[in-house]
Amino acid sequence: MKSAAILLSMALLVLSVPIFMVFGLGSATVAIWGLKLPWSTLIQVSFGSMTKHVLIAVPLFIFAGMVMLRGGAAARLVHFATTLVGHWPGGLGIAMILAMGFFAAFCGSILAAITAVGTIMIPQMVDQGYPKPFVIVLAASAAFLEALIPPSNAAILFSALTDVPVSRTFAAGFVPGFVLIVILGVVVTWKCRHLKNPNKATVSERLAALWAAIPGLFTPVIILGGIYAGLLTPSESAAVAGIWAILIGMLVYRELTFRGIVGALRETARITAVIFAIIAMATFLSVVLTYNQTPQKIITYFTEMGGTPLTFWLSVAIICLILGTFVEIVPVFYLTVPIFAALALSLNLDILHLYVVFVAFAGIGMITPPVCVGIYTAAGVARERPEKPFREVPLFVCVGIVFGLLMIFFPAAATWLPEILN
Repeated sequence: MKSAAILLSMALLVLSVPIFMVFGLGSATVAIWGLKLPWSTLIQVSFGSMTKHVLIAVPLFIFAGMVMLRGGAAARLVHFATTLVGHWPGGLGIAMILAMGFFAAFCGSILAAITAVGTIMIPQMVDQGYPKPFVIVLAASAAFLEALIPPSNAAILFSALTDVPVSRTFAAGFVPGFVLIVILGVVVTWKCRHLKNPNKATVSERLAALWAAIPGLFTPVIILGGIYAGLLTPSESAAVAGIWAILIGMLVYRELTFRGIVGALRETARITAVIFAIIAMATFLSVVLTYNQTPQKIITYFTEMGGTPLTFWLSVAIICLILGTFVEIVPVFYLTVPIFAALALSLNLDILHLYVVFVAFAGIGMITPPVCVGIYTAAGVARERPEKPFREVPLFVCVGIVFGLLMIFFPAAATWLPEILN
């Protein structure tokens, strides 16, 4: 029965069936006909996985980001980043990275960041002579900051799976996010050092750009300040961020319309439905693994083989690289995090260190074919065929691997800030 389920799942993947259906059909086949579990058990566990309180924050943060995009805040953040560093060698590329970082601080959705920042920056960079394939892959790679810089949907999902407080997982991603910004900035400076850049902005232009961007920049203060001051839960802070985004869009920038709010709600519903469909069906697989005692067997095998922390981290890196190439990051979370977390605890490793290393390597799948949803999204924004940017992928895969190795060998990057805040 297990072999039949695996063959069914592989066949569905080859036929490009949506990943949540692959999880659902393959796992349900084993659970019902192999383990003789009733449908009611699967439904109850699936419903429980989707109704965890912490997951309420996911659609609320996505909505806040969508409103920021339609209300003008995203455009002003991009303009502010451009006035700061646009005149540097590779300055527009660095501005895109910074703008992604700014947008990450109030959205948490990778694809939303590519759409919001890429719509503004990609045409501007191409007009300045930046190679379009390079710009597309850079946009997809820089958007990965959304998975690290809080608030992050990846952090929320990780906390839901491991029961680690979201506030600590948010804090774990801040320093690694800054490190990734620096690494990407160095690569862009070296790669684009000969390209022409806009003239240096005057002090008055920078101050004007800062003044216009302040309402948007204040959003992370509301979100993270409320959480770490103990005034708001992550879900409540996400709701407050959405209200704040509406207020500044309608009253400060005066660009947000009722139609824009409806569009933000529609896009939020679409993205959320995809995420929660995967969560619901991936839970079927967790039921099968639990009844087969798969995590316990893996831990026992790993221990008997004399597994060390280094071999564990290398295993995490290789597995995440392989799975991330063929499966989107949310399913990878539900496939592997429960097992990785159990192994990490058995080796007395910090669970927050696991979060950063896991996200670092699984996120490389955003730019590696055949899935590479980040490149497909950025190529759609740039109106370019998605296969053309593939020649730039090896450079950024190397960047991702270097970043991931740094996170493995310097665990303090993930654990220092949570310990301070704790």
